[in-house]
Amino acid sequence: MPAGLRTNVEAIRGTPLPHGILGSTCTDIVDVAEDRIHELNGVDWLALGCCPARDWSDPCEDDSPGATPPEKEFCRPEAEHARPITVYAGAECSALGFTYEEAREQALASLALGEQHAVEAGFMRTRLSMDAEDLTPAEGPLSIAQGVAALEGCLAESYGGVGVLHVPAGVAALLGCCNVLREDPATGSLRTLAGNCAVVGAGYSYLNMGPGAQPAEPGTAWLYITGPLVIRRGPIDVVPDRSRAAASVNPRNNDRKVLAERTYVVSTTCKVCAVKVRVCE
Repeated sequence: MPAGLRTNVEAIRGTPLPHGILGSTCTDIVDVAEDRIHELNGVDWLALGCCPARDWSDPCEDDSPGATPPEKEFCRPEAEHARPITVYAGAECSALGFTYEEAREQALASLALGEQHAVEAGFMRTRLSMDAEDLTPAEGPLSIAQGVAALEGCLAESYGGVGVLHVPAGVAALLGCCNVLREDPATGSLRTLAGNCAVVGAGYSYLNMGPGAQPAEPGTAWLYITGPLVIRRGPIDVVPDRSRAAASVNPRNNDRKVLAERTYVVSTTCKVCAVKVRVCE
């Protein structure tokens, strides 16, 4: 049918994936107030709860000859930090027939739908792959169920609380068929049998990067586990803003560009563990 006979209708709007890093109930998202905007430059804190509790027996109850009282162990809390991740989306088109408001709407819609993907990729690149202990055995990648078991064991031995499993979107269906993940009917979150929460991220699938930025070979994927997540989120900046709408047009080629961006700081605590798993048996 000729284009001139078609009717313009409203664009199709999408919905971000519900179990990603910004949509899951696994994460605590804090919208940073104006008086605390400096937190978006990055944050530092002393780790809390990363030192293990240990059992101890009263030496007076030990009748063994020559028994000596054991020393109780102490540990120092470690300083932790999180760096900012700025995500953006831009719209570009000829200024002829493409208004500033239309370009602004395009950029904001792209950011709303795609920022979760970008935050996941940024977190994998700047934190997960940088600091994780690789649990992959010398023999090669594990099955998915074995990999999750290894990750949960790693976290449980170093941290007594509920953690977060980080799963590439391309692996999620395989976790479901093995009953490794189940949806909690009370919260809608994905949980393992051990009680850890799971984030299913398209950004993790996009990079599929292991410790030291190792790419996953075809047929494999990297899974991670961390402590709980706190995500600080800044306001959305549109460049240029409405007061400078004319600046969105490049007079050399008459193209209009509008950018929407915002900054996130994704924080986690204690140990980060990684394992490579097989996704093709």
